[in-house]
Amino acid sequence: MLRSAAGGFPLTRRVPELPDKSPPEAATPPPILSDDDIYLHSEGTHHRLYEKLGAQISVQKGVEGVSFAVWAPAAAKVSVVGSFNGWKADRHPMTPRGTSGLWEAFIPGLQPGALYKYFIRSRMNSYSVAKADPWGFQMEVRPLTASVVADLSRYVWNDREWMAARRTTQALNRPLSIYEVHLGSWKREEKTGAPDGRWLTYRELAEQLVPYVRELGFTHIELMPITEHPYDGSWGYQIVGAFAPTSRFGTPDDFRHFIDAAHQAGLGVILDWVPAHFPKDEHGLGFFDGTHLYEHADPRQGEHKDWGTLVYNYGRREVSGFLVNSALFWLDRYHIDGLRVDAVASMLYLDYSRNEGEWVPNRYGGRENLEAVELIKAVNVVVHEQFPDVLTIAEESTSWPMVSRPVYLGGLGFDLKWNMGWMHDMLEYMKQDPVFRKGVHGKLTFSIYYAFTENFLLPLSHDEVVHGKGSLVNKMPGDYWKRFANLRALIAYMYAHPGKKLLFMGSELAQWKEWNHDGQLDWMLLDFDLHRKFHDFMKAINRLYLAEPSLWQVDFTNEGFQWIDFRDVQQSIVAFYRKAMDPRDHLVMVANFTPVMRDSYRIGVPHDVSYRVALNSDAEIFGGTSQANGSELVPVAGEWQEQPQSITMSLPPLAVVFLTPSANLASLADPAPTAGRKRKAKK
Repeated sequence: MLRSAAGGFPLTRRVPELPDKSPPEAATPPPILSDDDIYLHSEGTHHRLYEKLGAQISVQKGVEGVSFAVWAPAAAKVSVVGSFNGWKADRHPMTPRGTSGLWEAFIPGLQPGALYKYFIRSRMNSYSVAKADPWGFQMEVRPLTASVVADLSRYVWNDREWMAARRTTQALNRPLSIYEVHLGSWKREEKTGAPDGRWLTYRELAEQLVPYVRELGFTHIELMPITEHPYDGSWGYQIVGAFAPTSRFGTPDDFRHFIDAAHQAGLGVILDWVPAHFPKDEHGLGFFDGTHLYEHADPRQGEHKDWGTLVYNYGRREVSGFLVNSALFWLDRYHIDGLRVDAVASMLYLDYSRNEGEWVPNRYGGRENLEAVELIKAVNVVVHEQFPDVLTIAEESTSWPMVSRPVYLGGLGFDLKWNMGWMHDMLEYMKQDPVFRKGVHGKLTFSIYYAFTENFLLPLSHDEVVHGKGSLVNKMPGDYWKRFANLRALIAYMYAHPGKKLLFMGSELAQWKEWNHDGQLDWMLLDFDLHRKFHDFMKAINRLYLAEPSLWQVDFTNEGFQWIDFRDVQQSIVAFYRKAMDPRDHLVMVANFTPVMRDSYRIGVPHDVSYRVALNSDAEIFGGTSQANGSELVPVAGEWQEQPQSITMSLPPLAVVFLTPSANLASLADPAPTAGRKRKAKK
């Protein structure tokens, strides 16, 4: 049952009227926040505030209970209301700490699981409201909106081996292939009778998703935002709980169990983190204390009209400190291995998606959001100081320079930047009927001209399979067979191209439908031959990627890449080779983006060694035509395509072929056939 209390209370769970058994008010409790806490909070440089603000299990003068602290400088009165005091604002008033704007209280005897909010009366006007805790560690499942007292001190981690090795395994010269997941729609429990089934819990996902991703051969799972959010349709990108994993799938410790299971399986976990905007829901940050505390008052600065959200006031030190703390919190308390920062472009530019007259220039008259730039740099500096073995990744779609260069060199400090240019060009190229691809050949090759200006990650993300864009396989031209062949060629080319890799869930099934956040992946597709074989192809390409250092050891300088031929425009064929740190350890890639078999095709090769096919995307086991080459390709001396020798090979239709020196060929056994639909992961 829902309650809408007077004075604008958001929805909370109704508490039965019982005899008053609320915890007693503490008599003259000692200060919760030290003078140093208050000073550093005002500076925005307190990097452990998540241990002080919000609801903290604590002991005061030998009495166990919960301490509360919140920032509301324009408040005349603040009190803690909740399930323990009948939601009555006069029971547990908070004490202001001088002129800092911070309020605190200690409630003895309060236990984890108690529901609470802050009831705020503003001194600026007659405004009063009950707000969820900005620093709360847990919230009710939507549409309920109360914060929940949570104890984060009890979980015992079992990932010591992963954490000890992380600095090596997540170095930029190591493989990184990411499986992007929306937890609510990866798989649903279908036994409840609900049309779309119920969500799997964090613990069920640990049992099913983790071994599934491990079997596919990815190195990391990236979670679309699991920070608490009121609206399912935002996919998690409109958050109200910057410190709370969503309760849709379980408790904070359940989420820790999921991460722990991933680490024990050798998988990293990357979290989508959203410092660009927040929703207008009444229980959230907007107009928090009767003033525009977290957001700008001027809508030209404080509102994203496209998304109907509010923009953080990055120039306010307490707000920037709040965001820095949120980033550190997930790395510290949840052992998150990386942060993918959403919508960086919207933070960097004051005129982002705004017409003339709808934005305010910076102090120099420019369009750059100088305060957001400083926040981004601060986050990256502090994160890398405190957690040098984690990754920060920018979803940034413009030509802003040095996104993935260190702050001390003038960059923004990210480890990686999404290569949106490559993504758009490749999808545009692959959509073309092969007969017309020669007319857009530059879209295939242009990315190499700028490939080493940043540390790029190549994404085929959720944004490309929603809102009428069509699924990946549906973007491909041609008949049923050609669509699969084109998709295998696209993925193989992506894995050959310099840069780390990201693929959205469902792509490994060659799913026909667009992604639907209210449903689940079409697991029944694994009952069909070409879909099952494509699934096997994904396992094989990941296995090749992990086995070949040339595909990941030198991703970010041109020393790891060399064109063999990009001029065969008429036949839509390109060839290049990738080099490891030891240039003798190399791999040759040849791609044919037409449905025509090219017999006796001659290409130059860099070394006088025999080559074997390491992977052919057109192999019969993947649903192809099995246009195989001989067991060994022996080079012939004589310059060809600016290489000292050449080989002659059969080049299958709509295919990418990987060649490795025979002596270095990794063991790449044929993947085992995939089981039918509803295949359960091993427990």
